[in-house]
Amino acid sequence: MQASLEFKGLAVKGTAYYDPYLFDLFEVYQKPNACYWVLEKDGKVIGGGGVGPFASDKNIGELQKLYIIESEQGHGYAHLIMEKALEFAKQYYEKLYIETFASLDKANKLYMKYGFNKINQPLEGTEHSACNTWLLKKLSE
Repeated sequence: MQASLEFKGLAVKGTAYYDPYLFDLFEVYQKPNACYWVLEKDGKVIGGGGVGPFASDKNIGELQKLYIIESEQGHGYAHLIMEKALEFAKQYYEKLYIETFASLDKANKLYMKYGFNKINQPLEGTEHSACNTWLLKKLSE
């Protein structure tokens, strides 16, 4: 995860790079309304992504830490995680929120393909102050 942010020049404060629970994901995603999927290929972790509650609203989930290593991008792995994430999120939330960067073209195209809409500002209670792009999707659609 950190390597992906470093590769994109996004290893800065206010991003997932500095999340205090980054090295305790197993514990973080043990809640019934949270789940994290890890992609492995030939015994090596190539990506992952999760859904968890958004801090300020129990009806909003957040797509969290969706990363695919650069060498494995373009093979549909992010789609696998996105499908699992949406299926899971619909069980617990009315909306799904994403904080990201405008410079992550591939990721933003993926989010738009799955029906996320840009919003003008972050939701109240955000933890990633460095992000400059915010998206929201109604899960009943």
